[in-house]
Parts: sequence; structure tokens; C-alpha cells
Amino acid sequence: MVKLTADLVASSAQFVNALGDREIDLRGNKIPVIENLGATLDQFDTYDLSDNEIRKVDGFPHLPRLKCILLNNNRVVRFGNNLEEHLPHLETLILTNNNVQDLADLDVLHTVKTLTALCLLKNPVAANSSYRHYVINRLPQLRILDFRRIKDKEREEAQRLFGDSKASATSNTFEPGENLPTRALDQPQAPAPAPSVPAVPHKDVQAIRAAIAKASSLEEVQRLEALLKSGGVPGRGDERRKSSGQRSEVEEEEEMDTASNQYNGVS
Repeated sequence: MVKLTADLVASSAQFVNALGDREIDLRGNKIPVIENLGATLDQFDTYDLSDNEIRKVDGFPHLPRLKCILLNNNRVVRFGNNLEEHLPHLETLILTNNNVQDLADLDVLHTVKTLTALCLLKNPVAANSSYRHYVINRLPQLRILDFRRIKDKEREEAQRLFGDSKASATSNTFEPGENLPTRALDQPQAPAPAPSVPAVPHKDVQAIRAAIAKASSLEEVQRLEALLKSGGVPGRGDERRKSSGQRSEVEEEEEMDTASNQYNGVS
């Protein structure tokens, strides 16, 4: 294998191709890693890196002039993140006969908004029955895929099969250091409102106070407490019972005490 060095760049063929673009020919050198391309001084539109041993599309310096990369007959299996930061005008990426395996491996190209032509012929991923529609959906900026123009009907079918590409572009993967959404459970909770207590009429308040003042024994206080807990008001029930001819519990108990005393011979 040959390392891609500044000397190799300087000794490589440089010419104007059939499209009128300046091209550098770096093919057939068994290059394993893309590196040291800053030595080109950003003088080329097309970089031909075909017939090498490259496994990852990455390692580019800032090359704003670069528009086309030819990577035929390599061993490419994946792509670097944020290629658009180093190659802001990349339009064409040709990867015929490489080793890209999974559809998800292509998702990182979603951010390269300038990419309009992509070729993945003779890659394992191209054998997937959903390949074309998936790529069209995930990379809506493409106009040509595998040297075939993308039709409107294909875009509609891709959206039907895989949904909105803008919505699916949002990642749910947590990255260390990113801000976590604030959960509702983390927010301070407002105290629960106190149960409302019905207002007691002034007349009933006076009756309660009078009954407490008249209580002369512990038994009377206990009876008064039980009455209040049940929602009764001293005097109100007595008035209703008098009007209906009923006797209160106190009167019934006093009568039972008197009867008991008489039965036991107590006068």
C-alpha cells in the first residue's frame, strides 16, 4: 500500500477533463486512507481516487472547489460525519463496486445538501429491494441515483413507503454533552389546593358555643363532639324532634337510667 503524501499529489497527472473541470488522477496507487489532500491547494474540481484500498470516505481538508469524487473499485464501507463542512460544494459521488452494506450507512449523507448525483452500483446495499426508494427518501437533494434520473413518481412512492424525510431525519440517539429535555416531573409542583370547608352560618356558631358553655360533664362533651362530627348542630335537631314529637337521645338515655334505678330499688 502507498500512503497518500504531498509528493504523490505533486507527481500525479493533472488535466482538464471532458466536462471542462480540472481533475487530479490519484487512481491505482493502493491508497488505504484519504489524507494530505491539502497539498492540492484546492486547485481541482474532480478527484479521481478509483482503484485504491480506501475503506472510509473521510479525511478531507477544507476544499470548497471540489465538486466530484470518483471512488470506483475501492473497499468503502462507511462515510465520515459532516462531509459538508469540508466539502461545501460536493455535487457528485461515484462509488461503483465498493462494500457499502446497510441502508442506514447512507444516512450521514443527508446533511450534504449540495449532493445531487450518487452511484452505488455493485455495492451489497444496492441488492436490497427497498434500496432505491429508501435512498430517494433519505437523500431528497439527489437528482440522479445510479446514473438514472429520479422521477416524481419515485419520490411519491418513497414518501408513501418511508414517510417524511424531514421528520425521520431527527435523531433520537443521545450524544454525550447535549442538553436533555426538561421533564415535567423535574419541575416544581404547585401545592394541591386545600379542601374547601363550607361556611358555618352565624346562628349555628352561636348554638355550638352555647352548647359547649352549658356542658357540665365529660359525657355531655363527648355527646356534643359526636354530634358535631356527624354534621349536626346542637339545638337544631331538638327543635325538629319537638315539632315531630320525637325525643332526643339524651332524653331517652335519662329515661332508661330512671327506669333502671327504679328496677334496682333506687328512689
